[in-house]
Amino acid sequence: MTLEITDQIKSDTCALFTLDGRLNAVSALELKALIKEFVKKGYFQIVLDLSKVSFLDSSGMAALVAGLKETRQAGGTLKICGLTEQASTVLRITMLDRIFELYPDAEQAIKAL
Repeated sequence: MTLEITDQIKSDTCALFTLDGRLNAVSALELKALIKEFVKKGYFQIVLDLSKVSFLDSSGMAALVAGLKETRQAGGTLKICGLTEQASTVLRITMLDRIFELYPDAEQAIKAL
């Protein structure tokens, strides 16, 4: 299964991306490019909903880190919500759960902006 990304504009500076599928080497480049494109358009507050991500690997984590860097350089941030058990375990093992702002759902992540 490939990764499907649905984007929603939530405000003048905020976009929500809902990811569905596998965030791996095949799909990581697409996510990085999409975040970069949105930041260039002025959406530097990005929320990634991973509640439908069935698999996350090191390439996917690299895309998340690149997205965080991209948004921070623009004066914004990247928040992650809806972690599945597998994604949560991967972030915890790699200690990236200490780097990202994690929320149970998109509504809470957006409120925290």
